[in-house]
Amino acid sequence: MPDHEFSTHAEDMLHERSIAEEWVWRTIETGKSKRGDDGNMHYTKPIRERDGRVLHVVINPYVSPRRIVTVFFDRRLKK
Repeated sequence: MPDHEFSTHAEDMLHERSIAEEWVWRTIETGKSKRGDDGNMHYTKPIRERDGRVLHVVINPYVSPRRIVTVFFDRRLKK
């Protein structure tokens, strides 16, 4: 997505956690979203390729392009 960029931390997390970039885009486009207490946008979506584990993508919407701050599989959220 041209209006988004990965932070260095988020890029590191993709590699360390074996998260496909395509899953991030899918989560942003079709997942649930809400504004967090931190002001960032939080997107979540179960990823079938990872047994339905819920991917959590955090985006800072106040910069241009919008910055993907971090990505992780959220153990607190159920499949």
